[in-house]
Amino acid sequence: MSKMFALFSATAITVFLVSTAHAGPTLDNIKSKRVITIGYREASIPFSYLGADQKPVGFSLDLCAHVVERLKSDLGTPDLQTKLAPVNSSNRIPLIQNGTIDIECGGTASSKQRLEQVSFSVSTFASQTAWLAKAASGFKTPKDLKGKTVVVTQGSDALGIAKGISQDDDLNLTIAQAKDHAESLLLLATGRAAAWVEADILLAGMKADYSNPTDLIFLKANYGTIYYYGLMFSKDDPDFKKIVDDVLSKLMASGEFTKIYDKWFMAAIPPKNINLNFPMTDALKERVAHPSDVVNY
Repeated sequence: MSKMFALFSATAITVFLVSTAHAGPTLDNIKSKRVITIGYREASIPFSYLGADQKPVGFSLDLCAHVVERLKSDLGTPDLQTKLAPVNSSNRIPLIQNGTIDIECGGTASSKQRLEQVSFSVSTFASQTAWLAKAASGFKTPKDLKGKTVVVTQGSDALGIAKGISQDDDLNLTIAQAKDHAESLLLLATGRAAAWVEADILLAGMKADYSNPTDLIFLKANYGTIYYYGLMFSKDDPDFKKIVDDVLSKLMASGEFTKIYDKWFMAAIPPKNINLNFPMTDALKERVAHPSDVVNY
């Protein structure tokens, strides 16, 4: 019996060592440090932003909380600590690449270009490009912006999108780049930019949180392209991606994902109790029914 036990123990240790060896760099790092570092945004309402008492809250952070609980179980680290690190549009990818953060729980769209640098989970949101302007401007559509200065947030996909629209529609736009969403809104509000181009939901969040929301309007535009968001993490780490995707897929299958969505997009949210009233789109409903990380651009 003792020989059998010794053989079993040796086999179990071997299996453990093999599974650990193939755990992947992110999981190895998290387990060894017993800390997972989560990147969050300070003004990406309602995905990830500073709420009451300047504490990070949001839809993506709630999803990541479920990932953390899964890691505690899978890695055998019930004492796993969560460290929160602020990121912005410009540094979020470099901080993933250099290992400063393990996962970004913000409002970042996946793309073929970004997938050359990092990985994304199955889609957690679907958006389209939109324009925000001052109601007093009299602008109705992007064509009214011809020859004007518009703003995008530095590091956002909106820069390339704005350049493409300007060229395709012969708008001859001057494109200013702000350091973050808060500064983009400031440039618009103070008249230094005639409009702000960004994902529809991010603009909706900033508009709803503005001191006088009715002072801002959406311009009428429909570009058709859908941009899929996800949680972002290190490239070529299939073990970590498998866990994140499995957590999200199970939340979607159980209906819990929809409950979390409604909490942030269809109800009053902190700190000002604003309601974005942003129903789940057909594109996102399709991804919830059939989880996927496929992008088309």
